[in-house]
Amino acid sequence: MLWHSTRLGAPDELWSFVGKRSNKQWLWLALNPINRQIIAFHVGGRSTDDALLFYEKIPAIFKGSAGFFSDYWQAYVKPFGKEKHFGVGKDSGLTAYIERFNATLRQRASRLVRKALSFSKSLVNHIGAIKHFICNYNLERKALHF
Repeated sequence: MLWHSTRLGAPDELWSFVGKRSNKQWLWLALNPINRQIIAFHVGGRSTDDALLFYEKIPAIFKGSAGFFSDYWQAYVKPFGKEKHFGVGKDSGLTAYIERFNATLRQRASRLVRKALSFSKSLVNHIGAIKHFICNYNLERKALHF
């Protein structure tokens, strides 16, 4: 989650697979709960290296003076920094918007349902389907006003 004076957001991750169940792919997401737009995403592993790649995709305006609220996953600490990353529990309510988006994403994109027969056969198609969904989802949200 991001914190920026009047702007808030959230990073989180969820998993799916490509080709076979043993090929897990983690979807890293950052959401701005003011307008509920997805501001960045990354598909890859769940390591600190992937957290760094994800962080690089977040727009500079959010990285400049924002604080990030997420679960206690330690991979976030290195790229976001101890000063800007705040681990919080689900009971805090600070990650509610991103958790709700994850549920929406799983409902609307069958390839992301864990026990579905639908799945991506290639990573390129997997990322393309996610990007297509996120672009359409963001179009439904209010535009950012800075």
